[in-house]
Amino acid sequence: MKQLIIILISIIALSCQPKTEPESYKVPVYAWVGGPGKSTDQEITEQFTKLKNHGIDGLMYNGGQNPETYKRVGKIAKAVGLEFHTWIPTMLQGGSEMKQEWYAINGKGESTYDKPPYVNYYKFLCPSHEGVYEFLAGMYGAVADVPEVDGIHLDYIRFPDVILARGLWDKYGLVMDKEYPEYDYCYCDKCTGDFMEKTGIDIKSADDPSQVQEWKQFRYDLITKIVNRLAKVVHEKGKKINAAVFPGPNSIAKQIVRQEWDKWDLDAVYPMNYNDFYLKSPEWVGEVTKEGVDALDGKAKLYSGLFICPNPEKKMAQKDPENHGLLPEELETAIRGSMENGATGICLFTPGRMTDAHWAAFDKAIRTKYEVK
Repeated sequence: MKQLIIILISIIALSCQPKTEPESYKVPVYAWVGGPGKSTDQEITEQFTKLKNHGIDGLMYNGGQNPETYKRVGKIAKAVGLEFHTWIPTMLQGGSEMKQEWYAINGKGESTYDKPPYVNYYKFLCPSHEGVYEFLAGMYGAVADVPEVDGIHLDYIRFPDVILARGLWDKYGLVMDKEYPEYDYCYCDKCTGDFMEKTGIDIKSADDPSQVQEWKQFRYDLITKIVNRLAKVVHEKGKKINAAVFPGPNSIAKQIVRQEWDKWDLDAVYPMNYNDFYLKSPEWVGEVTKEGVDALDGKAKLYSGLFICPNPEKKMAQKDPENHGLLPEELETAIRGSMENGATGICLFTPGRMTDAHWAAFDKAIRTKYEVK
């Protein structure tokens, strides 16, 4: 009888305790952000606080190569409660410490040093030079030593676009229906010599180098090798390493920028699933997310990069696809497609392009629980 009374008292006591509501679900969200420019600490704090309040969990922050910049900004990010990853270009470099012989050479023998393709800043290094790796390892290593830095975020970790995304052809007045030598890299003596030694093929004598599969694979492997060496440097410092990559990898990234990123030793990848660049609908974001998740097969996390339209009402009047992007009414489709196809989360390019209508749609979409198909 006493035991029954004790049980009844326990049940009554438990029923009187306040009920705890389960923590609400939210899609993990990161954002590509640049700075600090001339912003004060107070201005940066206000910017980061707004992002945090909008549901952003972490930043891919582009602030140059100086560790002191990341120490300063990182302290603010941590105080606000944001993860802090440093977003620094890899193969795209133009500093005075770069040697001219480090730059990539195209199929016509032209260097990105003095004749960059497409735009003046497209000065890409060649990954086969040891000096390039040593520079990058030292630079990223110094940034990774900053206590406030959670991870290194690689960008432009690739060769120049041998074929531009279809949506960019008109912008540059090009028809890129195949690989053309002036956009095909790298044919420096180091690359072609190493390839000859490895395969016995003189690629400079090939009738059509674009049809030599071994040559494609050789260049995939060059990028993979330098990524994995840099990953070792960063991991040894106890930090994460991730990268912004082209969609795919098989459908696009390998074909147009030589990224075989499913073989990279990264903690996460951030495919730039910018559907307008490929003349695709928002539904395509889900399709290409599935391709990436399947290719990774659990090796690394995937965060789906979403390109935001800064002026939705003027989108159709803009000829430049870089002024296009997801409309507020398309944002939910892209987020849903990403999450239902296995993405760990999403990343915005950029929160500064988000309108009030975007934020309203975004807030609802990221607080919905999606089931992976």
